[in-house]
Amino acid sequence: MSRPAGQGQGQGRPSRPGPRPPARQRQGRGHGQEKPARQARPLPGPRRTRPAGVVRLGRPRPRLRLVGVALTLVMGIFVVRLLQVQALDASAYAAKAAVNRWVTHDVTADRGTITDRDGVALAATVDAYDITADPYLFTPEQAKSKDAPTRAAELLAPIVGVDATTLARKLSTPGSRYQLLARQQTPQVWSQISDLKKSLAARTLTQPGANVLAGVFSEPHTKRVYPGGDLAAGVLGFVNGQGKGGGGLESMLDKQLAGKDGKIRYAQSNGRQVPTAGVQQQPAVPGSNVQLTLDRDIQWAAQSAISAQVKASHADRGYVVVMDNRTGEVLAMADAPGFDPGDLTHADPDALGNAAVQDAYEPGSVSKLMSMAAIIDTGTATPQTRVVVPGTLPRADRVFHDDVDHGTWYLTLNGVLARSSNIGTIEATGQLGKTQAQANQVLYSYLKKFGIGDPTGIGFPGETPGILAKPKDWNASQQYTIPFGQGLSLNALQATSVYATVANGGVRVEPSLIRGITGPDGRFVPSPAPKKTRVVSAKTATTLSQMLESVVGSEEGTGTKAKIDGYRVAGKTGTANRVDPKTGRYHGYTASFMGFAPADDPRVTISCVIQNPTKGSYFGGSICGPVFKQVMEFSLKTLRVPPSGAPAPKLPLDYDPAETAAPAVSPAGPKGR
Repeated sequence: MSRPAGQGQGQGRPSRPGPRPPARQRQGRGHGQEKPARQARPLPGPRRTRPAGVVRLGRPRPRLRLVGVALTLVMGIFVVRLLQVQALDASAYAAKAAVNRWVTHDVTADRGTITDRDGVALAATVDAYDITADPYLFTPEQAKSKDAPTRAAELLAPIVGVDATTLARKLSTPGSRYQLLARQQTPQVWSQISDLKKSLAARTLTQPGANVLAGVFSEPHTKRVYPGGDLAAGVLGFVNGQGKGGGGLESMLDKQLAGKDGKIRYAQSNGRQVPTAGVQQQPAVPGSNVQLTLDRDIQWAAQSAISAQVKASHADRGYVVVMDNRTGEVLAMADAPGFDPGDLTHADPDALGNAAVQDAYEPGSVSKLMSMAAIIDTGTATPQTRVVVPGTLPRADRVFHDDVDHGTWYLTLNGVLARSSNIGTIEATGQLGKTQAQANQVLYSYLKKFGIGDPTGIGFPGETPGILAKPKDWNASQQYTIPFGQGLSLNALQATSVYATVANGGVRVEPSLIRGITGPDGRFVPSPAPKKTRVVSAKTATTLSQMLESVVGSEEGTGTKAKIDGYRVAGKTGTANRVDPKTGRYHGYTASFMGFAPADDPRVTISCVIQNPTKGSYFGGSICGPVFKQVMEFSLKTLRVPPSGAPAPKLPLDYDPAETAAPAVSPAGPKGR
């Protein structure tokens, strides 16, 4: 019985047909080259069935490795970043944080007060704020808004009174960390801005948006105010936009008045100071207070009088100086037109100075007092010396006249001064030397002793010393014009000092404007005693004073409009050809009157000068005499000066030539001329 196929290996499993041998093997077997048959591969058994609900688990180790690597990478990034922030870039990030956190402000020192002699404030300082901004905080990155500068400018413009376009441009300045938006604003303005900042900050807590005013700050500042408006503006000067003295005493005493600024540094958040972060502060040192010699009431009287006359005369300008001749203290120094130092926007640039010390002008006949002083002090002549005064006097390259046409006058030296004769003055001063050159030298020496050609010593900025050439440089005309006040120049304070010297018994007291300074420590330091110089003898001064009384008291004098009831007044008129400062040529006139009272016990010396009067009279006695009288009356009452006790002496003004021999001074002049 044959075996079933597939059981040749003794296994009891059913046989399955095996794979067929390759064709080559099948063919080879026919040729007797049969190779051993390749062992057959076991066949797979039947597929097992997985029970229902059983889940086959994956291998966890690879997944854990992957998660570990990811966590390691993440932690590595954090560590590297942390090292970068806290180690490598720590200073840079600290600086960025400080940009928004710490704010440093200058603390402006309070500028000292300027007062009059009685402590009344003429220039004072009040609280104010400079409104500033940090444009960096308005950039889109910092402000979180693309139009922060524009929005902030629209909010600020109506408050600070600056155009919104201008503000927006400042807030958008690239690379800038500081911009001044508005200077010297009142505390009310900053309070309004501060309230608006708080309102915007509170809104950002409940509504999306940025506080566009977070980068706006205030710098505590001060504002200079002048309670009297234009009162004494020429003396006080003004403070410029940087808070520095820009003219007058504000400039001259800027270092003492300004003090020393301090600093304050504090932390801020969202534009507000953090109270718990501490404050670093360097206190400011306040400026010193300055007490002037000016009397506020007399200053007002002088300024009112000169302003009214300049306006009435349609003049270019005018000035009045009031001086205590015993001390040299200037009680008033007024000029017109003036200006308001607290508001320079409407001021005339030509009026910003102090014309009483900065204008150099030819004095005219008021200068004759110095010529008479030289004549009398040298013993050349006396008030009774007779002088023949012709109607004209040819000298050098010109013919001289008096202010009125006349025939021959027969005057005393006192009459020459009272009638203000140019010709008589030329003849009298010609007697000072044996030759004209010697006479010129003597006159020059007295002019210098009176202070002509030199600063007064007051130290005021821009003061002119005037012009007085040396005798060797006087031209042919000057040696005859200088004796009556043409060909030399001075300022009004110098001219006032000349008359104050005579009033003070011949001793010149250096003028002063400052009584003393009170420092930050509260200690008052008086100004040094003024320099005193004897110019002429006391006897000469008394004689000159009596001659000046003839100018005012005599009906034939030129200064009758300066009379004051109850007081003896000594003074002199002046009317000079005026040099136009624009062309350098003579054009118009300078009118003046100077004098003192009471003449028997002088206390106050006053000068009045008006430049280029074009309406009405231009004579000094007519337009300056009344100003002198008005200011002198007020000053005497203010200072409680009693009336004069004795009548004025009567010195002769002329003589009868038929009753005397030849006059002491004749038109021929000194021998050897």
